[in-house]
Amino acid sequence: MVERETMEFDVVIVGAGPAGLSTAIRLAQQAQEKQQELMICVVEKGSEVGAHILSGAVFETKALDELLPDWQSLGAPVTTKVTQDDIYWFNNSEKATSIPHFASPKTFHNEGNYIVSMGNVCRFLAEQAENLGVEIFPGFSAHSLIIEDETVKGIITGDMGLDKDGNEKDGYMPGMELRAKYTVFAEGCRGHLGKELIKHFALDKDASPQHYGLGFKEIWQIDPSKHKEGTVVHGTGWPLTGNTSGGAFMYHSDNNQVVVGLIVDLNYSNPHLSPFDEFQRMKHHPVFKDVLEGGERIAYGARAIAKGGLRSLPKMHFPGGLLVGCDAGTLNFAKIKGNHTAMKSGMVAADVIVAALSNGKENADLAEYKSAFEQSWAYKELYQSRNFGPVMHKLGKFLGGAYNTLDQNLFGGSLPFNFEDNMPDHATLVAADQAEKIDYPKADGKLSFDKLSSVFLSNTNHEESQPCHLKLKDNSIPIKVNLPQFDEPAQRYCPAGVYEVQEVEGEKEFVINSQNCVHCKTCDIKDPSQNITWVTPEGAGGPNYPNM
Repeated sequence: MVERETMEFDVVIVGAGPAGLSTAIRLAQQAQEKQQELMICVVEKGSEVGAHILSGAVFETKALDELLPDWQSLGAPVTTKVTQDDIYWFNNSEKATSIPHFASPKTFHNEGNYIVSMGNVCRFLAEQAENLGVEIFPGFSAHSLIIEDETVKGIITGDMGLDKDGNEKDGYMPGMELRAKYTVFAEGCRGHLGKELIKHFALDKDASPQHYGLGFKEIWQIDPSKHKEGTVVHGTGWPLTGNTSGGAFMYHSDNNQVVVGLIVDLNYSNPHLSPFDEFQRMKHHPVFKDVLEGGERIAYGARAIAKGGLRSLPKMHFPGGLLVGCDAGTLNFAKIKGNHTAMKSGMVAADVIVAALSNGKENADLAEYKSAFEQSWAYKELYQSRNFGPVMHKLGKFLGGAYNTLDQNLFGGSLPFNFEDNMPDHATLVAADQAEKIDYPKADGKLSFDKLSSVFLSNTNHEESQPCHLKLKDNSIPIKVNLPQFDEPAQRYCPAGVYEVQEVEGEKEFVINSQNCVHCKTCDIKDPSQNITWVTPEGAGGPNYPNM
């Protein structure tokens, strides 16, 4: 039995993203107002706050306005206002049709929003939290749950200094027990403890399966003559053809930089599809090429997003804690935005926790969070767009797009229909021999690149010789099941070259290059056998995004 140091807090928050930091700030503000002493701790697995944050991001300030009304005078890195909104249907590799605003869902319109680096916004929020007395521990991963008497009592941070076989190396440090009266889980999309909690407490028994997209993002330094600060471009269609859906984006931020990206919905059916290569191919379309050509790619990253919306929201409360933000799935996919709703879910959580502690309630099941969240504008948004994703999955891009435009623009999301999509994303692949093989063009090193040079730009690093954080339930499945049935799709859906099938002495072997992992969680989501579980590596491991 490992002896662990224990620290006690009123509230422990797992994850220093928008939801977790908003929870912390609101808790500290409320405590100050009520002259109530609260010990608040935030643990963050990234090497620093913001290191693992990846988001488009066109940012709606609604939650920030409520949380920190004076954010502008405080110096928030929210300065590049959207000045132009362009929406395209990409017909093919050369042509694009501009879609007038009246013919697209009004949720896509971005008047009043800002183009931001969400990593830098989180760094700003962390400063505000620390100024209010919140303790933030970056470089510490929340490795496991403390559950006693069917109640969450806190978390255990990851051990440091284990070798790949789990043996203690020089400098070994056991993880700490962080115990709390309430624990808030704000790990982002497909949080590994959130996933455990959902299963343990059957939080999703009344919900549709969560649905996901894999989002790619690159930052480019471009020719100043091509830069149009404040311009936002969204589009759908090519290169995602057939029943593969998703969308492209390009945002002109400040300093002659643009961010360019692609979201590929993970309910695609062709196991030969490579989301990474679709993104690289996309940049050769004239809409992107004309802007990027002659520029320099300076950052790359990838991250799954939870896009199931209201239908896929699990119960967000359980004895001793709450799920907030993308750990629950509060993103509004009709807007392609989740930062403002994640922040609001955390703020509501803080209010409920402060009220409970004021009344002497500790480690309770805060069922009142459900009604409090349902009374918020964040829930109203999710309700209005509840059919957005399921309709696209059921009716396809054209009919689904037409329904959503009608529902959002004329009826404000109130058409009296309820669509559901109960097919989990991992179950959608067809057999490899029934799917069309895709011949992707070779990267040219100017607009398109390979996976390894991309991972290099993400500054990804994991301590050498540590236990692999990508766990296989059954080591034989990749070669015995996934390879013959689906040509082992992990080789292609992973955006970082983590998984390979190699031939060793005439035998096929499944190789996991875990040091490449950018923590996107796609393998945990899309593996058709649900054989891969992503767990936290040693603290501070993974990407180090400077300003994503």
